[in-house]
Amino acid sequence: MSEQSTTAATADHAVHLAPVRGRDRIAVLDVIRGVAILGIFFMNIPFMAGPIWNALSDPRTMGWSPADQITWMVIETTWEGTQRGMLEFLFGAGLLVTAAKAMEPDGPVAVADLYIRRNLWLLLFGLFDIFCLLWPGDILHIYALCALALFPFRRLSVRWLIPLGLSFAAFGLVFGAIQYHGRSATQTAYHSAMAKQQAHQPLTKEEAKAVQEWRKIEQRIAGKDPTIEKEAKKEAEARASRSMADYAGWMIGAYLTILGKGELLGGVLEAFPAMLLGMALWKLGFIQGRRSTREYLLVLLLAYGFGMGARYIGCVERLAFMPQPKTIWLTDEFARLAVSLGHLAAINLLVRGSLSGRVVGVFGPAGQMAFTLYFMEQIAGLWIMFSPIGLDLPGGQGWAHLALQATIVIAVLLVFANVWMRVFASGPLEWLWRSLSYWERQPFRRVAPAAG
Repeated sequence: MSEQSTTAATADHAVHLAPVRGRDRIAVLDVIRGVAILGIFFMNIPFMAGPIWNALSDPRTMGWSPADQITWMVIETTWEGTQRGMLEFLFGAGLLVTAAKAMEPDGPVAVADLYIRRNLWLLLFGLFDIFCLLWPGDILHIYALCALALFPFRRLSVRWLIPLGLSFAAFGLVFGAIQYHGRSATQTAYHSAMAKQQAHQPLTKEEAKAVQEWRKIEQRIAGKDPTIEKEAKKEAEARASRSMADYAGWMIGAYLTILGKGELLGGVLEAFPAMLLGMALWKLGFIQGRRSTREYLLVLLLAYGFGMGARYIGCVERLAFMPQPKTIWLTDEFARLAVSLGHLAAINLLVRGSLSGRVVGVFGPAGQMAFTLYFMEQIAGLWIMFSPIGLDLPGGQGWAHLALQATIVIAVLLVFANVWMRVFASGPLEWLWRSLSYWERQPFRRVAPAAG
């Protein structure tokens, strides 16, 4: 063995790896994680309750009272996708926390081993969530796949991380512009064809094709697309059978349908660049609260102004329930990232206040056991509330009613997390995940500091 390899081996042997605990934890990261992991239930509960296939094309099928309309618009404008955004930022930042001892080319290999092993276990937990807890919307396996490819990017500077992190949004902008232009051309041709028909003039081949395409889009928006009708029928039959086997079969089938449509790749393409942005935010000191109050206020105003503004316009466009071109096709991912960034700024500002800091501080324990709470949300929704062997609550209850139910579940989980973390060092699944990752049984109960 050469002198260089001997030195590397000695350094690798000497490095001490252990989970971050106690005072070494960064409180604001736990608060952000707690807000995101509990808030994600607002987004997931409509999928758990159903009927979801029709609601994806026409939200009115879920319930459309005035309260439902306000709830839907508020969630779409301020929250949809941003909990994923915050978690993706945290994953990127988490890599830099984990890999702090391996930032140099000759850093300890043990850090990379731990990081890869940790995310392989996360991948298995995600598959368990899909095929055992029956949640087709699992994010863990997507984040694990992204994280496995993230490690080589740890040493990139901010000036590279930001443009790479915005690559998916830029692609969405270009693709959306092409889609917008194509729909505008179809709309123009359609209106021209309608004017000709009223004047009893023959249509050209292009105009007839535009009419056919326009009406096909109208049917899809109304939930009358053959594919949507087929999947909606399967869902209705599975939920109406009151059979757990049918229920489980449909849930797993829903994931396989999502997989077949390329949504897994889409999820990876969305999450990975956002994780790169999370790395940049960590290196800038933004995510962990090291910027000035003035900077956080400025980011909050700019991010919310653009992000929520673009999303509100997108909601108005969707509520027309017409095939007209929509600006949200261009701005969607930029707006999602902007609102997610605004949430980070808002939480960092709230943590700094004496009263507001205590209020948002209750989300800290939830962030420390976010992994456990995520699985508890699946158990609550898929097994207790809406499954045939649980309460079997009806679907189509309306957006407002579902948001109220989600709020109750979130409140219960928040109280549970605060009580649990007074006694234990981590959540039960966090303990299991860490023990498997380190190949060593980790402390479970909280240990009181020694006197003196």
